[in-house]
Amino acid sequence: MAALVGTLIPLLIFAGLLVLGVPVFVAMGLGSIAFIQLSNATMQMTLFADTLYSGLSSFALIAVPLFIFTGDAIFEVGVARELLDFVESLVGGLKTGFGSATILGCGLFATISGSNASDAAAIGRITLGRLYDTGYSRNYAAAMVASGASTGVLIPPSISYIIAGIILGVPASTLFLAAFIPGVLILFSMVAVNVVVNRSEGYESGGEFQGAGEILRSGWEAKFGLLIPIIILGGIYSGVFTPTEAAAVAVGVTLLIGLGYSTIALGDFSGMYKRSAILNGIISPNIAVGIVFSQVISVLGLPSEVAGALFGTTQNFYIVTLLMIFFFLIAGAIIEITPNIIILGPLFAPLASEIGMDPVHYTVVLISALGVGFITPPIGLNLYVLSGISGESVLDVARSAVPFMISMLIIVVVLAWFPGLFMWLV
Repeated sequence: MAALVGTLIPLLIFAGLLVLGVPVFVAMGLGSIAFIQLSNATMQMTLFADTLYSGLSSFALIAVPLFIFTGDAIFEVGVARELLDFVESLVGGLKTGFGSATILGCGLFATISGSNASDAAAIGRITLGRLYDTGYSRNYAAAMVASGASTGVLIPPSISYIIAGIILGVPASTLFLAAFIPGVLILFSMVAVNVVVNRSEGYESGGEFQGAGEILRSGWEAKFGLLIPIIILGGIYSGVFTPTEAAAVAVGVTLLIGLGYSTIALGDFSGMYKRSAILNGIISPNIAVGIVFSQVISVLGLPSEVAGALFGTTQNFYIVTLLMIFFFLIAGAIIEITPNIIILGPLFAPLASEIGMDPVHYTVVLISALGVGFITPPIGLNLYVLSGISGESVLDVARSAVPFMISMLIIVVVLAWFPGLFMWLV
């Protein structure tokens, strides 16, 4: 009975604080303290302070602020627009040319920024006005960019995969290899959705194919933007860089490009530092306190209990994976991705192991399912970013994003049931 009380009361405190709108890292922190004080396990309050420090002292976590800064710098340097022009030269002659180019541009920008928020803000500022002029409705245009930008954490390099790797003990470089095909599959599923919706609504008639000469010209204009992901991913996949070192190289290369072509000046650095510091200041407390919360629930054996409860209900691989995805989708809709990775990752890892999921396979399914939360109310971070840029209401944008949400969910289930599609890379 005492053990039940020691577990139930802290969970109620944690859930109650979330319902009241208390920041997630505060709720996790107070919940962890309640667990430590009320549990019969041999845990001391020193665990809280020690884990807070050790959680943020990881070398791999240095990549997080560096990729955030890279995403902001890329926009300031002007590379994002050049990348989008290059993609449009490839697909602009299709009926859904600029819409497809917008989604593919989100994916290409994702290979640099590692962040969905940076992707959404950068591509949204560049494309929305032209999408309106092309014929797309304001709500749908905003939803399309919000959905495409979710690949910011699904296509490597990804801040979320770095955090998941630290929490679950899987090398980020291995996760980057495994995540590339799933991220691209989700990206192209969104392009397919846009083609279907465009056929139904007649938003865009498309233009004329501008020829190989225009592709070469725009490719040359975007050479530095194309060079950065080649350096990042090529260095990581070849073993030349760790993800952290690759992030540092990306920052250096981006700033040198901007300074060399006078698209940024030294005076712009303070603004970029400030914006990146604010975003990092949102992520870092969640990581630090979340690691404490994760360790506390692990000591109490909650992951094993969850695995035992669900595995006792059914041992069918397909049903269990569907149940896991369902939990991830619900959590992604109400809590931001970083605390979800830290809490749910270790919580369901034993269950994934019981049904034979490789840790890399499990992590890819976890991140991909949580990625749907970027366009799912009430949290839906990308919805808020695009609502702010477009001036449309969050709910209107969310309604238009439903087809993209469905396409993402279908790919997540495919990834869970058919790991051979991408696991061959690792």
